Amino acid sequence: MEFSFGFIVSIAIAIYLAIDAPKHNKNPWLWGILGFIFGPIVLGIYLIRTGRKVAGWIIFVISVLLIILFIILFGIGMFFLFNSM
Repeated sequence: MEFSFGFIVSIAIAIYLAIDAPKHNKNPWLWGILGFIFGPIVLGIYLIRTGRKVAGWIIFVISVLLIILFIILFGIGMFFLFNSM
């Protein structure tokens, strides 16, 4: 279920970027592919580059904080997993 939700979010971001990019004289293929691969981080960067700075920075900062949180939790999990042996 989680994998399909993330996949749907990535597709939605890619479609949005591909449709909106020509309005700002950007390459829709480039932004669509980047949006599909990197998701919300690229959406935040795109919004910053197209003049919607507040929304872009909010999305970018939240995305980076969630990635850092995931890495920290993964590290703590690995610590407890290998330390319990």
